[in-house]
Amino acid sequence: MINIEKNSEPLDLSYLKDMCGDNAEFIIEMIDLFKVQTPVYIAELLQAAEEKDWTKVAASAHKVKPTFVYVGREDARDFMQTIENNARELTNLDSLPEDCAEIASFTEVLYKQLDSTREELEKRL
Repeated sequence: MINIEKNSEPLDLSYLKDMCGDNAEFIIEMIDLFKVQTPVYIAELLQAAEEKDWTKVAASAHKVKPTFVYVGREDARDFMQTIENNARELTNLDSLPEDCAEIASFTEVLYKQLDSTREELEKRL
């Protein structure tokens, strides 16, 4: 489960800042990349869950999982790890479609946070 209360907190971009020396232009590029790639991965995840293709659910979760670290959401990464593990091990299959829907809803909130963060970063350029 995602820590919903954390959705109202500012994003922790310390990983990106450490990686690029707090270069606002680079961070903006990474935010843009996240917002382009993640919807594709989430769509694949939802489609696979709907089809009950657990191998594809695991593969999709595995692909998107590390991207959450870049935007400071280790809780989302951990949740994706749980989805991946459950799909690979064929455990808790009844909850997997709901879990996938939860991460999809979560990313919509995250995109709004990223948009706000991006606006603040653009002011620094």
